[in-house]
Amino acid sequence: MLSQGSGACVINRKATFLTERRRLSLDSSQGVRKEKTKGHKQPGIDFHCPPVLNDLLTHHWRDMQDGFSDPEQLNKVLEFQSDELLWTAQKWGLWSLEYKRELTSPLCIAAAQGYSECLRYLLEHGAHPNLNAGGKAALHEACANANTECVELLLEHGANPNQMTDEGLTALHLCRTPQSLRCAKALVRYGAKVNLPSEEEDETPLHVASRHGLPHHAQLYLRFGACVNHSSSSGETPLGVVCGVAPEKTDDSQDERYLEICRLLLAYGAKINLSDKECRTPLHKAARNVQLKLVELLLDHGADINAIDYNGCSPLSRVLQSSVVRQEWEPHRVVQTLLNRGSIKVWPQALLKVLTACADAPKTVEILFNSYTLVPVTSKWVEAIPEDTFHLHRTFYESLFALEYKPRSLQHLCRSALRKQFGIDCCSLIPRLPIPKPLKQYLLLEPEGYID
Repeated sequence: MLSQGSGACVINRKATFLTERRRLSLDSSQGVRKEKTKGHKQPGIDFHCPPVLNDLLTHHWRDMQDGFSDPEQLNKVLEFQSDELLWTAQKWGLWSLEYKRELTSPLCIAAAQGYSECLRYLLEHGAHPNLNAGGKAALHEACANANTECVELLLEHGANPNQMTDEGLTALHLCRTPQSLRCAKALVRYGAKVNLPSEEEDETPLHVASRHGLPHHAQLYLRFGACVNHSSSSGETPLGVVCGVAPEKTDDSQDERYLEICRLLLAYGAKINLSDKECRTPLHKAARNVQLKLVELLLDHGADINAIDYNGCSPLSRVLQSSVVRQEWEPHRVVQTLLNRGSIKVWPQALLKVLTACADAPKTVEILFNSYTLVPVTSKWVEAIPEDTFHLHRTFYESLFALEYKPRSLQHLCRSALRKQFGIDCCSLIPRLPIPKPLKQYLLLEPEGYID
């Protein structure tokens, strides 16, 4: 793909035409070669074009002026030597590193870099809008780079909105940025099929919009009839895709694009408990990625809180696995939510293994430990905590190890009795009790930094 910013790189590449440009000549029997008269104005190009096409279009423009233009010159396939190295098989079973060669066309270059006037000139003088050079057509390049004006020009001149790349992707699959929304709108207006899946992954444009956090794209496709429950080759639905995204923690932590897409898909009838080929539901994925708001939304819409995947893991098990690696997302909040809404707890005999894995996330350990009425703390628990982790969270682990072979407090036992009585309704009933807020928080397993 040649992007707008790669122009300087393209200039330095050695470009060769796969077939020679037709040389201008006159039949000697019909006269002699025209001589340019003194003062004759040299033909020029009155629009900007990518530097790599300057020579080609300058000659073509001159040919147009002299009446010897060859439109097929505009459909030449150009070959460039990329800076990327790749292994290439040679004779006798040998392999060698060679510079990768990329094929493209004048139309693809202009569309990729957003030179709309140049693109218009090419289209009006014989360039084929659907020419596939190097695996992509110009429409694919324009969409991948969100060049809306180029997309509209190509469609107006007959570009096929459903043409696929050699990788089996349509132009809609390549609309992957917020800036490409107008490109997607133009495509569906010209007949792009929103349910046309990719060849390898069997993913629709709705899957792509879900993965890249594009709610406006998703809304466009759904409005034009996108199938909200289409499963890819791996069994992924768009809802499963959006819940499977693990965003990075940034300053813009309040970004709710994925939550908005999830709401949109549910409003259009997405089946909330459809699992992929590994039996992972959207809730498994949201919990694994520690997306609290997604977890709450899915539970509010009836997600199975105790669904078991192919590896025997529940959503609670999934978030525990991420409690350290995604600690900045506060995994203890997801653990707390799941336990307060009826999640089956970890088998008590497996708590030592969980403690070892989650030692660097003491809030998660505290909430999980307090969800049991009584779990004996033994010397093995002390040995399971690395010394540096112990010193880093000394207050918490000292309070935990102080319970070695000792009973829990009466206050904790009362909490356990109430939670058992409320069952899966803890989250809805406890906030309604006529008791002080700190006590409500205690009943809902709010972490305090120590074990009482």
